[in-house]
Amino acid sequence: MKFSISREDLLRPLTLVAGVVERRQTLPVLSNVLIQVDQDQLALTGTDLEVELIGRTVAGSVEEPGSATLPARKLMDICKSLPDQSEIQFSLEEGRAVLRCGRSRFTLSTLPVAEFPNIEDTQGSVEISLPRGTLKHLIDTTSFAMAQQDVRYYLNGMLLELQTNLVRAVATDGHRLAVCSRHAEIEVETAQKLIVPRKGILELVRLLDEGDEVVTLTLGASHVRAHTGDFTFTSKLVDGKFPDYERVVPRGGDKVFIADRAALRQVLSRTAILSNEKYRGVRLHLDEGNLRVMANNPEQEEAEETIAVEYSGDALEIGFNVGYLIDVLNALNEDRIQMTLSDPNSSALMEEPGGGDTLYVVMPMRL
Repeated sequence: MKFSISREDLLRPLTLVAGVVERRQTLPVLSNVLIQVDQDQLALTGTDLEVELIGRTVAGSVEEPGSATLPARKLMDICKSLPDQSEIQFSLEEGRAVLRCGRSRFTLSTLPVAEFPNIEDTQGSVEISLPRGTLKHLIDTTSFAMAQQDVRYYLNGMLLELQTNLVRAVATDGHRLAVCSRHAEIEVETAQKLIVPRKGILELVRLLDEGDEVVTLTLGASHVRAHTGDFTFTSKLVDGKFPDYERVVPRGGDKVFIADRAALRQVLSRTAILSNEKYRGVRLHLDEGNLRVMANNPEQEEAEETIAVEYSGDALEIGFNVGYLIDVLNALNEDRIQMTLSDPNSSALMEEPGGGDTLYVVMPMRL
């Protein structure tokens, strides 16, 4: 293997591929990136056995095609440290990879290509195409509600539902729920439901932008593959049954108020400073035209602030984890937020006024 490539052409795919590679691995080869050179095409592959990412780029000149596995982090750090627009020459010499750039020379250890695992290439039964921006919006508005290391392993990921002309993302950690539905020009014979693991979602969204370029999803029995531009992303699916989220969405709440989203977020952030550090609880006292936000902590410190809201109805006091409310306000793009409540023991429904493509449910806290 012998080729040269510009630093910039190598760095973008390498940075994304190295993101998949875990630092601490059971198999040494998993901390490496697989480099394959053929004609003028260069492919970089990283995997942790759950998620695999292949990035493709064009090499400047290829003297000798071939393949090798190199330590991903070290290779990325070397490339980042080299000057802009520099040309990097790669060669394999006596089982080691030698990088030359200007007056610099780096020799990296390699591991056998045969040891590098390949996520089995199962034939997908369903293939659909979506605009990148649609998929990015679905993930951005819901991913914060995914669980982390929950024993209910099916919550440590995101449910993607695909129906004809509709795609929906759902995430919940048992305390809050985020649902986003978008119209999409897709045809599927039977509705598809797949749970993509948390890491898969976080890596996939790094490949997406707001554009209308297409991302093609191929759904297999145990994998989902996304192909967009120069990248092919594969993730194992979580084998489990996602809870029936429709039952969690509160219906018939009679206390509905509308507030300025940015102002409410600032009030909650300020009040949260004096909330209990462990439970992060705040009390909301709603009455006509006003919402009073209160917090206190075991040191007997207190915070209280009032914000004007659009509301006429009975008074209500209810407690929430302030972090959950702020996460929702950060995820919504609208200037105003609508919150529907019924009583101190029932979940709150948060959405844009009049409803939109996203809705959020937050469970209350007893304070």
